[in-house]
Amino acid sequence: MRKYGSAFGIGFVAGLRTMSACAALSWAAARGRTRSAAIPSGPVARTVATTAALAEMAGDKMPFAPDRRIPPSFAARLVIGAVGGWMFAGRRASPEAGALAGVAGAVAGTLLGRFARGGGLGAPFGLARGLAEDAAAASLAAALVASAERQQRVRPAPPHSL
Repeated sequence: MRKYGSAFGIGFVAGLRTMSACAALSWAAARGRTRSAAIPSGPVARTVATTAALAEMAGDKMPFAPDRRIPPSFAARLVIGAVGGWMFAGRRASPEAGALAGVAGAVAGTLLGRFARGGGLGAPFGLARGLAEDAAAASLAAALVASAERQQRVRPAPPHSL
C-alpha cells in the first residue's frame, strides 16, 4: 500500500487546493519524479503553476469564492487527483490504481477540507482556518515532491539508419 501513498497524497492536495497540486506536479516533473514527461516542467510552466497556486490561495478567502463541492470545481479536483495519482504512483505500482488512489485522495481532501473550514469565512476564525488549509496544502505538496521516487522513464528508441 505504501507505493500508493504519494498518489493518495497528491489527490488530497488537489482536494484542498487544486492549483497547488498542479504546481507540485510541475516541480516533481522537473526533478524526474513523475511517471511521464507529459507534465510541463520548464521554468515558465513552474512559474505559472506556482503563481496560479498562490492566486488560488488568495482567491479562496474572497466572499465570492465558490464552494469546492459544486460540480465543476469537484470534477476538476477529481481529474487533477487522478492525473497526479497516475504520475506519482511508485515504479512498481499500477498507474491505474495510482489514479484511483489520487481520486480517493481528492474526494477526501475536498470533503475534509470543507468540513474543517466550517460555515465559511464569516464564521469565527474562518480566515485563520483558510490560512491553515493553505499551509497544509503547500506543506504536503512540498513533502510529496521531495519524497517522490525518481522514475525510470522509457525513452523511445532512436530511428535505425540503413
